[in-house]
Amino acid sequence: MNAFKYYRGSLHAEDVSLEKISQTVQTPFYCYSTAAIEQNYLTFSRALYGMNTMICYAVKANSNQAVIQTLARLGSGLDIVSEGELHRALSAQVPAEKIVFSGVGKIISEMDLALQAGIYCFNIESESELITLNQRAISLGKIAPISFRVNPDVNANTHKKISTGKKEDKFGIPIHQIHSLYDYAKDLPGIKISGIDMHIGSQINQIKSFCQAFKLLREITLKLRSDGHNIQHIDVGGGLGITYCHSNPPPPSPSDYASLIHKYFGDLQCKIILEPGRFLVADAGILVSKVISVKKSTDKIFIILDVAMNDFMRPTLYDAYHEIKYISSPEEGRLHVQADIVGPICETGDFIALNRTIPLPQAGDILYIEKAGAYGAVQSGTYNSRLLIPEVMVKDSQFHIIRPRMSFQKLIEMDSIPEWLK
Repeated sequence: MNAFKYYRGSLHAEDVSLEKISQTVQTPFYCYSTAAIEQNYLTFSRALYGMNTMICYAVKANSNQAVIQTLARLGSGLDIVSEGELHRALSAQVPAEKIVFSGVGKIISEMDLALQAGIYCFNIESESELITLNQRAISLGKIAPISFRVNPDVNANTHKKISTGKKEDKFGIPIHQIHSLYDYAKDLPGIKISGIDMHIGSQINQIKSFCQAFKLLREITLKLRSDGHNIQHIDVGGGLGITYCHSNPPPPSPSDYASLIHKYFGDLQCKIILEPGRFLVADAGILVSKVISVKKSTDKIFIILDVAMNDFMRPTLYDAYHEIKYISSPEEGRLHVQADIVGPICETGDFIALNRTIPLPQAGDILYIEKAGAYGAVQSGTYNSRLLIPEVMVKDSQFHIIRPRMSFQKLIEMDSIPEWLK
């Protein structure tokens, strides 16, 4: 769903003008559409109609509690990867029995909080994690429901930094170790085997990668069941990609994805857990920024924005492509130039786009970066002592600041001066 449309020459988020928001909030800021989040969830869930599923939104994509609550009200569970995300989930009043806990490095305090909360399942990534969780469960008088995350050594054909299913990736347990770990776990007093888990990567645009992974996952599940293990659920992870560049071919649709799940798991009579993140929130968010200046060097034009890599890391970290457009200034009649679109941070790597053809802006023009709702604000920081920027959510004709701009006072208060310097 495209919730960001032009009306009388001005970009609107649902029924709210971005010019109006920028006058109130000041750039840069993230803006999310409630309608787009809701529609994305419904599109995904309706594709799975008739199957026994639990959608667990991957909180790491966008962890703002307003986003979490919007999805939870539609029935979504959550996939978390840290104690902080669990605190956010519980604060947003998401039922613990709809939460799965992923991640390779769960520490004792995280395990304890999740055990006490009564989450649905721990996705276990190693024998040492299993042993520690068993000990913590016994000490707390709890039983920990678990699945083991399998590393299938499947190439997801995505960026190397978001690939999670190849043998050289840090995630999951090699197939040749899986069966012995299930045998070991079934006799542990603090552990209850509940399912099996696999996640091969993010921003996957080829259906064949899912086919390879799901075929292996089915074979492993059948073998585990034949060995006497009660596999009640299969967690297929997430990874369904979206289109960032309009000239690229479309990724598999939710219907394509659902058909594949039904093909490989429809006859196994178990719950299917899915962990979408990017698909639900990426195109529901934009990043709004103002042009500080246009700098012309001997061989380059630099468009310098008030947003930087500390606010939006994806281009620098993943070489990610995002469309960049004006929110109001008409593009007709402007000279089109090839330019680097950069931020004010003292790093050459601080860029939003390189060698991008764009209508030449003027200082003060407001631009927006498309599909910034996933892995945007969650990765932001305060490098160069820059403040965390606001997040805004729109619903119909209303908007609300769901994360205010950080103050310099709060920035300074993060530090503590030792006595010997006072």
